[in-house]
Amino acid sequence: MKIDTIIGSRRFSSYWWATVILLGGIGFFVVGYSSYIHINFLSFIDSSDILFIPQGIIMVFYGTTAIFLGSYLWITIIFNIGGGYNEFNKQEKIIKIVRNGFPGKNQKISLIYRLEEIQSIKILIREGINYKREIYLNVKNKGLLPLMNVGQPLSLIELENKAIDIATFLGIKLEIIENN
Repeated sequence: MKIDTIIGSRRFSSYWWATVILLGGIGFFVVGYSSYIHINFLSFIDSSDILFIPQGIIMVFYGTTAIFLGSYLWITIIFNIGGGYNEFNKQEKIIKIVRNGFPGKNQKISLIYRLEEIQSIKILIREGINYKREIYLNVKNKGLLPLMNVGQPLSLIELENKAIDIATFLGIKLEIIENN
């Protein structure tokens, strides 16, 4: 049996952006609101020079939007959206793909396929500005299912070694798709 862990949204960049966006949104909201009531809530920013209409109201709007976005990002971190594992079990002849989702009906997404349903492991390589380097599981009549972490792409050597390792372990063929 082989298990690959998928990190999901609990990575340094997610923590960084969630914090920066949330704190920035709170700052914008507080300064915009301060311009409305003419009281400085933040001692290091003088909001008396800011007119509520149009600057203050725009700051309140952008601050509110950023607070919602930052909160959403923190919720994805707390629930580890996208995290999970890929289990390749040769004894039971199954492949199990498990991912975390949002709370509710689909909080735990679990896909199980028999080894006979798998056609191949595919590597997608697209170079350029919007480059991609991904490994997919090619399932008969189901299409391609991603097997990798989202985020920082692997180097070509790491990608190929990982795909070769999975294909060799399962005893199935490996295909490379190049889109330039």
